[in-house]
Amino acid sequence: MKTPIIGTPLVGRAFAGLGLFSLLATPLAAAPPSYVSEAPIAYMTDLNSGAVLFARDANRQIPPASMAKMMTVYVAFDLLKKGELKLDQKITVSPDTWRKWNNQGSSMFLAVGSQVSVADLLDGIVTLSGNDACVVLAEGIAGSEEAFVDMMNKKAREIGLANSRFGNSNGWPDEGVTQVTARDLAQLATATIRNHPTLYKRFYSKGSFTWNGITQPNRDPLLGKVDGADGLKTGHTEEAGYGFTGSAEQNGRRLVMVVAGLDSYNGRINESVRFMNWGFRSWKAVPLFAKGKTVDTVAVQLGSVRQLSLVAPRDLALTLPRTADTDAVTLKVVYQGPLKAPIAKGQQVATLVVSAPDMQRQVMPLVAGEAVEEAGFFGRLWAGILSLFGA
Repeated sequence: MKTPIIGTPLVGRAFAGLGLFSLLATPLAAAPPSYVSEAPIAYMTDLNSGAVLFARDANRQIPPASMAKMMTVYVAFDLLKKGELKLDQKITVSPDTWRKWNNQGSSMFLAVGSQVSVADLLDGIVTLSGNDACVVLAEGIAGSEEAFVDMMNKKAREIGLANSRFGNSNGWPDEGVTQVTARDLAQLATATIRNHPTLYKRFYSKGSFTWNGITQPNRDPLLGKVDGADGLKTGHTEEAGYGFTGSAEQNGRRLVMVVAGLDSYNGRINESVRFMNWGFRSWKAVPLFAKGKTVDTVAVQLGSVRQLSLVAPRDLALTLPRTADTDAVTLKVVYQGPLKAPIAKGQQVATLVVSAPDMQRQVMPLVAGEAVEEAGFFGRLWAGILSLFGA
């Protein structure tokens, strides 16, 4: 049975050559920076470290309004990545869908009977928040919106949205069926950015989009107001209030934020900009390990080699307040062990856990630096002999 294994603390060993000894010997940070949020629900995380910078009622289930459309887009991105959907694939706007959604709330203004490419529908969803575009895309992919919603919920479970469920493709009020949490919305944004970086960059940062002779602006409150802002999605209904899930990257550091339940359009703009600026100004990133850097080595059972290097799958950094007053940061490698072959190169097999006083643990993935095949007969025999002598 596999049990959690905590490796030797890395402080003073893995930091060698990284210029962090002075950091560990010097006061690092006082209590985490405070923030007075105007939003009743708010959440912010640093993607590089996994640190939660702010959380207010982040696990409360709420109607997402149009922020639910991020899930529709994620399902489409996944199918595009697998080659099961094409950007130039055309989908026909059915008369029934047109009658139900023509000019109903936010709209792409699709024409009945027209054939629209998947790429244009995605622009219509992301930039214009088109309710009609969501349903047309859902029907084109799955045959019906109901079948597509099943795909949404299945994918939501796969990417770890533990407290969310979807009842339609566009977030239209549905008597409480569609519910999400701020934490889950941030997780959805994170999965989109990490798993589909090229598609994210293509579709999520356009300032406007023109369809059927009508140009509409993107309602993203950060675009043009916060450096590095590039997504994601606003939402508004009477029930939900004004909400926004957003992201920005500055100097290689990416933050994801969620606000919900605000009472005005301008209030959403002001709070989103203020919140994101606070995240960048009040916290700093301390680089730990560059992408591909070996962090530790661990033993492997019944493999073609006995030791496996654990490497950083991306640049890993510690998030700390900009002020100073702590001198104890610890790093530990944790994994479910013993590790057994086969292991694929790049497979996540461990985590790097960073702890600092007055802060939540920051947990980062570590992956196998090389593939490890199962040992052959003689290799297994030799491993058995060594185990008898405790080797």
